Amino acid sequence: MFEFLTKIFGTKSDREVKKLQPVVDEINEIYETLHDTPDEELVQRTQEFRAELEEAAEQVREEYGDELDYEELEEEIHQAQQPILDGHMKEAFAMVKETCRRLVGESWKISGQEIEWNMIPYDVQIVGGIILHQGKIAEMKTGEGKTLAATMPIYLNALTGRGVHLVTVNDYLARRDAEWMGKIYEHLGLTVGYIQNEMNPQQRKEVYDKDIIYGTNNEFGFDYLRDNMAIRKEDQVHRGYHYAIVDEVDSVLIDEARTPLIISGVVEQDQEDKFSDIRPLVERLMRKQRQLVSQLVSDAKKLLDEDEEYEAGIQLLRASRGLPKHRQVMKMFEEPSLQKLARRVENDFMRDKNMQEIDDELYFSIDEKSNVIDLTEKGREAISPEDPEMFVIPDLGEELSKLEEEDLSDQEKLERREEIHREHSERSERIHNITQLLRAYTLFEKDVEYVVQEGKVMIVDEFTGRVMPGRRFSDGLHQALEAKERVQVERETQTLASITLQNFFRLYGKLSGMTGTAATEAGEFKEIYELDVTVIPTNEPVIRDDREDKIYKTLREKYNSVIEDIVESNNKGQPVLVGTVSVEVSEKLSRMLKRTGITHNVLNAKHHKSEAEVVRRAGQKGAVTIATNMAGRGTDIKLGEGVVDVGGLHIIGTERHEARRIDLQLKGRAGRQGDPGSSQFYLSLEDDLMRLFSPERVMKVMDRLGLEEGEVIQHRMITKSIERAQEKVEARNFSIRKHLLEYDDVMNQQREVIYSRRNHALRGENLREEIMNMIEDYVDGFIERYTSVSDYPEEWDWEAIRRELISVLTIDLTLDDFETFDIEQMRERIVTRAKEAYAQKEELVPDEVLRQIERFIYLRIIDDAWKDHLYEMDQLKEGINLRAYGQKDPLIEYKKAGLDMFMELLDRINKQTLQTLFRAQITREEEQRDGFRPEMKTKITGIQHEETAGMGFQGVPAEQQAAQQAGGQGQGGKIEPRTVEDEPGRNDPCWCGSGKKYKKCHGR
Repeated sequence: MFEFLTKIFGTKSDREVKKLQPVVDEINEIYETLHDTPDEELVQRTQEFRAELEEAAEQVREEYGDELDYEELEEEIHQAQQPILDGHMKEAFAMVKETCRRLVGESWKISGQEIEWNMIPYDVQIVGGIILHQGKIAEMKTGEGKTLAATMPIYLNALTGRGVHLVTVNDYLARRDAEWMGKIYEHLGLTVGYIQNEMNPQQRKEVYDKDIIYGTNNEFGFDYLRDNMAIRKEDQVHRGYHYAIVDEVDSVLIDEARTPLIISGVVEQDQEDKFSDIRPLVERLMRKQRQLVSQLVSDAKKLLDEDEEYEAGIQLLRASRGLPKHRQVMKMFEEPSLQKLARRVENDFMRDKNMQEIDDELYFSIDEKSNVIDLTEKGREAISPEDPEMFVIPDLGEELSKLEEEDLSDQEKLERREEIHREHSERSERIHNITQLLRAYTLFEKDVEYVVQEGKVMIVDEFTGRVMPGRRFSDGLHQALEAKERVQVERETQTLASITLQNFFRLYGKLSGMTGTAATEAGEFKEIYELDVTVIPTNEPVIRDDREDKIYKTLREKYNSVIEDIVESNNKGQPVLVGTVSVEVSEKLSRMLKRTGITHNVLNAKHHKSEAEVVRRAGQKGAVTIATNMAGRGTDIKLGEGVVDVGGLHIIGTERHEARRIDLQLKGRAGRQGDPGSSQFYLSLEDDLMRLFSPERVMKVMDRLGLEEGEVIQHRMITKSIERAQEKVEARNFSIRKHLLEYDDVMNQQREVIYSRRNHALRGENLREEIMNMIEDYVDGFIERYTSVSDYPEEWDWEAIRRELISVLTIDLTLDDFETFDIEQMRERIVTRAKEAYAQKEELVPDEVLRQIERFIYLRIIDDAWKDHLYEMDQLKEGINLRAYGQKDPLIEYKKAGLDMFMELLDRINKQTLQTLFRAQITREEEQRDGFRPEMKTKITGIQHEETAGMGFQGVPAEQQAAQQAGGQGQGGKIEPRTVEDEPGRNDPCWCGSGKKYKKCHGR
């Protein structure tokens, strides 16, 4: 019914595009009038647009003044400028189109190659540009010119002078597109630049100061994190997040979004020996499991011969949960009836909640769908027969409680307490490392999830097939893979700053995106990013021949059929692009092709250096290219001479991907701009998608047909069933990404508070008022803590009150200092004395110097405390799911515990900042010699901003050395002795500002 109505009324996108046609016509009319306009007038018009937008911004600044903070003011300016941009859209788009016309025939170097310009936007590209300006996602098929379509909204929005970001998927495309499209912007009087991975902070800052910036999501995101770790405003490179267009938006905002951006520092602890010690134990366990699984398969065969079908199903299920990719298990499951049998048994045991009976016979069990591995009691005994206590983690609370009851000295109790904590930590870590090694050996395949290059384990992006330099699996898994592959095990790292891509892109005032495949993920784009998707029609009708999938029983039959298809196409000169899902498959097909004598190119994570050039030539007559997933995205495959006559580019897919988008992207490489082309996917029952997620209907059909060796099924019903299986996997993956975002939303709220505080300090704003507020907040919490124990003042711990006031605020107040025990009067007395003490310090040092000291101390303490807080939140998240066993929602528990920890963090920051500032020893040394003016010296021990490897921080400039001598204690550190220039006399006023003599105060 829905499809019937769609045919009559069209889709939502169809109606939206139709509505925009009159706007496109107006743009074209203006374009026709610009042909005789001199270049200088176009540039002048650009300046007039900019002046009008700047005037609107200035009005907002004058209207709100100091009423709004920086972020709120920027948002008001953004809202004020949008209607002006909308009003000039038609003329601006026409100016870009006219500039493209004037550039036709000109040549310039793009990534070192001379390219001649020959493009003027089509109407569909103008429609795409309007959709992008509106802050939506434009789905434009491969070859429809998304790069050119983006130039119109980029130019229009860059007129604000606030910076427009074009986000690409790799450094090559960032540079290529900036140099390629940059001529348009420069012709119209705007500046353009691109960010590259190797750039230093100064180079980055220069680029970000331009009107238009091309770069990757990683570079933009990591620069944001680095900016929020900077110790000077001048070290920050970004100047705002106003408007971004994300190219290949599905790849960036969907695929990449599963992995947060993390800046980490090395933990001073070597993991190599720990993994090396455990590796032989895990390898021995793997051998035992392989032998056991072989025996289980053998038992299943015997039971089948004896017509004990259900019992055989139990053994097959057990074997598949032991090692699902074991060669004999895969061989048995070539028979659809046996797959169906194992599934029936699994459903029965899951319904009765008896899966434990299946798993207890194994050394460890594997759930492939959820990527979880679980060591059984049998496995624990096998891995450590001589040490049964190896997997027993002591109950910390119980052990510490017992310790308090023992008759030991304080020193003995302290030593025993440390021993209990150490034993708990060591055993927990050992179990964790064993589990990660098992995951490395069973769930992660070399040349599939990772490759080994130059002695390093490099992650392979499952969606693009490219290696991801600098990326590491978290939680010790990467170290486990390094131990498995016997390469250098790198040190563990600790998170210093992190953000998910979802929350990073939410920073932008306006966000849009473009891709060839977005409609299948429209729901996620709307729910997570509030982005609508509009499908733009192609400039020419698509005439590509998309054939029904061919399904075989085994991988061997499938690959043989793929080779036959390649040979057949190659014999008639038709170019072929073969898409694979892993490095391993691409290299296997390459070996098979070599035996046929067909010349071909391979693009995968191991061979990607000349990716763009190889893909560009993939449309030449007789070319055969094997590419892992989407290798070469962003590079059009143009057909060579005579290729149209032999059917255009032929696409071969060797497997269906979990995400339909990836399959559509592969198909979309053929049939661009009305060219002929064809696509054919080959599947087998041994493919991961078919093995794990294929519908029962497919299994029944395959079983009923009783396929013989080499036979193939090709039917629309089966293709649709597989697509529905893909939809289920996509829904599961969306759930995983949403789950990640829900947890990061908790951190994001905290991140915004901390980063707002840092930026307030970095912008050079006066922190004195904030420090006065800190004093009041600290005193409120301080009084609450000490007075809540009893309603009777005489029962308060006055000695502890006195000690803390001296330690933090350097004021000495006793019972005698309070006329009454009224809490409000007590608060006022403490706050007044503290502010007086701080005012005395202010008299000793120039205001500018003290403000600088305040800023550096505040930043240092925030950074230290935030780093420790991130570590604690990581630890909380790792164990929070266990609370589900207590019938509690882990997310709600995480939010509650996270909030409590964050409030403690803010209190800790306030206390440590005040303690460091108040305990600063500021002295005046007056030189008695003529010709010298009094010189201010400040000394506070122990603070400096540590350099973090690989983060682009430079050494502290010389002019800041004086200010950076100011410091304080780190998180959890003990108070260091103060360094003073001269020891006060015993009868001199005490340095702390209490008004007492030194001998009666700190000189005691």
